[in-house]
Amino acid sequence: MNSQDMPEETPQSLYSGVMPVDDRYTFDKRKLQMFLQSHVEGFDGELVIEKFRGGQSNPTFLLSSGKRQCVLRRKPAGNLLQSAHAIDREYRVIRALSQAGFPVPLPYAYCEDTSIVGSDFYLMSFAEGRVFWDPALPGESPDTRRAIYREMARVMAQLHTVDIDAAGLADYGRQGGYLARQIKRWTAQYRASETETSEDMNRLIQWLTGNIPDDDSVSLVHGDFRLDNMVIHPTEPRVLAVLDWELSTLGHPLADFAYHCIPWHTLPGPSTRGMAGLNLKELGIPSEAEHIRLYSEWTGRAGISGWNFYLAFSLFRVAAISQGVYRRGLDGNASNTRALDAGERSKRLAALGWSIACSA
Repeated sequence: MNSQDMPEETPQSLYSGVMPVDDRYTFDKRKLQMFLQSHVEGFDGELVIEKFRGGQSNPTFLLSSGKRQCVLRRKPAGNLLQSAHAIDREYRVIRALSQAGFPVPLPYAYCEDTSIVGSDFYLMSFAEGRVFWDPALPGESPDTRRAIYREMARVMAQLHTVDIDAAGLADYGRQGGYLARQIKRWTAQYRASETETSEDMNRLIQWLTGNIPDDDSVSLVHGDFRLDNMVIHPTEPRVLAVLDWELSTLGHPLADFAYHCIPWHTLPGPSTRGMAGLNLKELGIPSEAEHIRLYSEWTGRAGISGWNFYLAFSLFRVAAISQGVYRRGLDGNASNTRALDAGERSKRLAALGWSIACSA
C-alpha cells in the first residue's frame, strides 16, 4: 500500500478506541482480579485488559470480564516530576462530584498497593457514549453541533458554581492567588522539561507575571476541560461524564474557561485540534463571543474583562504541559506514542500566547 492509499489521519482515528497493552505496563492479573471482585459488583470471569489510545498523561485501561466493564487509571511508568500525576486527588474529586450530582464516572475504589499494576490506581465506571476528538464535530448536523457546544458551556458553568464547602472540597487547593501560583508552578515545570530556549515562552512568562488581573475569583476548576474529555450520550447532545481530573484544583474559573476556548484560536489538525479559519456559522458552532455570553449568563457574570490575559495564560500553561509530554517522550515514559510531536506544539502555543499578549 502506497502513501496515497493510506487512510487519512484524523483526531478521531488517532485517539479513539483501545489497543493492546504495551511492555511498559505489567499487571498481576490474579491480584487485580481479586481486587475487582471485592470492589466492583458482578466482576468475575476471565479478565481482558486494553489501553485507551487517547491521553498523554495518566494511562487509562479498559477492564472487561464477560459483559462487565470498568476503567482503571494509574500513573505513567518511569521517573515522574514531583507532584505530577496525583491520581489520589483525581479519585477524591470525582467521588465528591458524583455525590454532588455533577456528571462524572461512578468511582468504585482507590488502591495504594503498587504490586498489582506497578503504581497506585483507581477504578471507575465505563461511561458508554461518544467521545469527539475534533472540535469541528465532522459528520454531525449544524443543529447537533450547536446543541453540544451549548451543553459544554452549561456543564462548565455547573462546575464553576459547585458549592465547594458542601462538596467537601474547601481544602482541595489554596484559595486565592491562583494565577500567580500557576505561573510560578508551570514555569518551574517548563524549566524542568526544557530542551531548548524559546524566546516566545520567556517573553510570555515575563508578561504574565506583570499583568495578573485584580479579579481573584475561586471555584473548582477542571484544568483540561475539552470536548474530548467528555463522554456525550450515544444519541442526545448531553454530557454523561467529564473525564481526566488530573489538573483539577481550586482555582480561577476564567482561566479554566479560557483554556476551554483555545480551539477557537488554533488551527485544525491531528495535533492542534482547533477551529481557527473554519466557517463556524455554517457548521452551526457558536463564535467564541457567543460561547462566552452563554457561559457568563449561566454563571451570573456580566461579561469578562481581561480576556486576553486569561487566553495568553492558558496557552502558556498548555505549552508547558506539552513540553513536559515531549520530554517524557524523549525519556521513553509518555503514555501516548505521539508524544514526540508535542515539542513543536509547545513552540507554536508559546508563540500564539505571546501574540495574544501583545494585542492586549
